[in-house]
Amino acid sequence: MDAKADKQQIDKANLPSRHVTVGPHRAPHRSYLYAMGLSSEEIAQPLVGVASCWNEAAPCNISLMRQAQVVKKGVAAAHGTPREFCTITVTDGIAMGHQGMKSSLVSREVIADSVELTMRGHCYDAIVGLAGCDKSLPGMMMAMVRLNVPSVFIYGGSILPGNFRGQQITVQDVFEAVGRHSVGDLSDEDLEEIEQVACPSAGSCGAQFTANTMATVAEAIGLALPYSCGAPAPYELRDKFCYASGEKVMELIEKNIRPRDIVTKQALENAAAVVAASGGSTNAALHLPAIAHEIGIKFDLFDVARIFKKTPYVADLKPGGKYVAKDMFEAGGIPLLMKTLFDHGYLHGEVLTVTGRTLAENMSHIKWNENQDVIYPANKPITKTGGVVGLKGNLAPEGAIVKVAGMDNLKFTGPARCFNTEEECFEAVKERKYEEGEVLVIRYEGPKGGPGMREMLATTAALYGQGMGDKVALITDGRFSGATRGFCIGHVGPEAAVCGPIALLRDGDIIEIDANKGKLNVQLTDAEMKKRAKKWKGHKTDFQSGALWKYAQTVGDARDGATTHPGGKKETHCYADI
Repeated sequence: MDAKADKQQIDKANLPSRHVTVGPHRAPHRSYLYAMGLSSEEIAQPLVGVASCWNEAAPCNISLMRQAQVVKKGVAAAHGTPREFCTITVTDGIAMGHQGMKSSLVSREVIADSVELTMRGHCYDAIVGLAGCDKSLPGMMMAMVRLNVPSVFIYGGSILPGNFRGQQITVQDVFEAVGRHSVGDLSDEDLEEIEQVACPSAGSCGAQFTANTMATVAEAIGLALPYSCGAPAPYELRDKFCYASGEKVMELIEKNIRPRDIVTKQALENAAAVVAASGGSTNAALHLPAIAHEIGIKFDLFDVARIFKKTPYVADLKPGGKYVAKDMFEAGGIPLLMKTLFDHGYLHGEVLTVTGRTLAENMSHIKWNENQDVIYPANKPITKTGGVVGLKGNLAPEGAIVKVAGMDNLKFTGPARCFNTEEECFEAVKERKYEEGEVLVIRYEGPKGGPGMREMLATTAALYGQGMGDKVALITDGRFSGATRGFCIGHVGPEAAVCGPIALLRDGDIIEIDANKGKLNVQLTDAEMKKRAKKWKGHKTDFQSGALWKYAQTVGDARDGATTHPGGKKETHCYADI
């Protein structure tokens, strides 16, 4: 007997694809599927969207289409019908340091929206989502919890580290080399050599920058299979994870396990804990609230900061440490990091994961690896406080955030030097028109004010390259790259565009930063602040039409994730239940 004929078919009575594949009145719809070579048997199976952020913009995304083909084989082997589609990505490494970075955070919303629209329009029953660069990971996860169909997330994998004359380097070193070059500390020839060897393969930035931070989140939050987010992009081992993810999503359909069964308040707290423990990107404090918002869970910057404060920093990863993602994977991967956190009471074990088992059940299969020094035991951490800290004060009533992993001094007081765009500040840094001990202020770069909340890696890396990374501080209502290091405070809220306190600063105002106590203040009285607010005139951007203008009209504050729609609390029906 034919094995295919003998198989059990999943009943489509409650699946979205019944609206396009079942009954005589759907003959026109089925004719389109036949036109693409599908058989009647394949049309009768669940339709699984295989969404990837593939493009030729950067190495982060270049391997995603190949990996998607393996996912499709896994779906087909488990008697599903995969339907591949792509969405956009804006790659931060290329968008960085110019107007293109305004598109980056906006792309997160476009990714989530376009995946939603594709799934809705074609009535797909489940999704396997592949993502590479920074914003594509949260964008894809936001779409999954918004749609709430059975979902598995796959990270395309990290890039391999580069090698410069025997020293392991990443793209962070290239950005910092620009600063060294600007002060004559690096020759033209050395800079050219560094840029040619820093990024030797496909994959996302190799250290614990935003992509790898959110990849760590994907496993910790339960949407990705264990180990799948750690294997570097060039490793053939990735095919096993892609194939298994395709098979797994079919099992989730059968068991009706959906993203909102997995992404709970406790799962979000687990995700925040792994960010802190790994010295991850401050951008996680923007993306976790945005994911929570899709479900209607209140989990803002202060909730994230609360978890950060009580979680030890245990993974010795760049930019604060010495290792990259490949090293952590080979030491035991993200499950090893989670294992020590779980064993010492920093993770909730009862949460469900895409394996169909709880996190505690997954952890029972993980053994601690003594023969590595990438991940420290949680009871013997690198530092007792997490690698990322939340701040609050009269300069940031709605919060701010700073990465402290690898930093020795957690206090800074100095006079403000104010800039209304990143370009103004970068020019001042390039020309050395600033003084040691100053606090550089970059404002009108928030979600509305940018618009788009740019990252400031070019500026911070230049400061570090000039040897001034620990001699000045920098605050902004914009963002920082996961590759940023030094006293760099982002997400200051309310932002300048809505007359937040950062808009009222003047050159010479004394700013006080205390990351130990979580404080960010300016030495001004409330009366003086109100007096300045009455004279405030705002700052008009060049973006008065197009996608960036549209984003600025609807985007909310950074504290709640800079989202652009009302979210799960206002939802009256869920796509998965159509």
